[in-house]
Amino acid sequence: MSGIEALLREVRLLDALASRSTWLSRLDPRATILVTVAFIAIVVSFQRYAIAALLPLAIFPVVLARLGDVPLHRVGIKVLMAMPFALMIGLFNPLFDPVPRMELLRQPIAGGWLSFISILVRVALTVGSAVVLVASMGIYRFCAGLDQLGVPTVLTTQLLFLHRYTLVLAGELGRMNLARELRSGLANAVPLAVYGSLLGHLLLRTLERAQRIHRAMLSRGFEGHMPIREAQRWRSIDTVFLVLCLSGFIVVRTTDLATLLGQLMLDVAS
Repeated sequence: MSGIEALLREVRLLDALASRSTWLSRLDPRATILVTVAFIAIVVSFQRYAIAALLPLAIFPVVLARLGDVPLHRVGIKVLMAMPFALMIGLFNPLFDPVPRMELLRQPIAGGWLSFISILVRVALTVGSAVVLVASMGIYRFCAGLDQLGVPTVLTTQLLFLHRYTLVLAGELGRMNLARELRSGLANAVPLAVYGSLLGHLLLRTLERAQRIHRAMLSRGFEGHMPIREAQRWRSIDTVFLVLCLSGFIVVRTTDLATLLGQLMLDVAS
């Protein structure tokens, strides 16, 4: 169960990062959410073989992480965790698209390889920006910002419950495994034959705990949505942040900055 314990540590670390006061956390969460959504839309809008044109966009998650005081190596770990899914998506692109699209060092490169690398870059950019977004403001302020943007309350409430009770269930499973180790004297991996019994007991304990939680919430006046305790007001700094970021995205999307920079370096060298 070391994987569950590692997951719990990572989630609690992200919650601890979000509880700090940073420049990014003082912005209205709606501004950060809108900018991140616009960034993801810009990344997805590039043509399938784009690689160099996407690289200038890597500045955004790096700057956002610095403004939110989020360690870049933590963001990198989360990006690496998402890479196997990207590898599965683009793994067969070189087979389906073998037509050469460019040359590198006089060697033709198939379009499938270009699209495969482009998928990896896009996943790194989008996942990195999403991780920085949640780590800088926390799941509660993130859901509060979505609620203020008009996202259905059912969705935001479910997101809050998913975050909260995933940790509860993971902790419950960890305690059950600890009890198994203490009773059996075995601290190794859970045998396959034990998984059925372990998951069955977890299901029963989950149902019982869900009923207790639901009764407790109803007794405290729960009406189907979580109240927003700290609704922030939109300020001029939020508008400036939004306009500057959107302007930068438009410039990167409409101008091939990588090609212009390479041409400039060649002109200077010559």
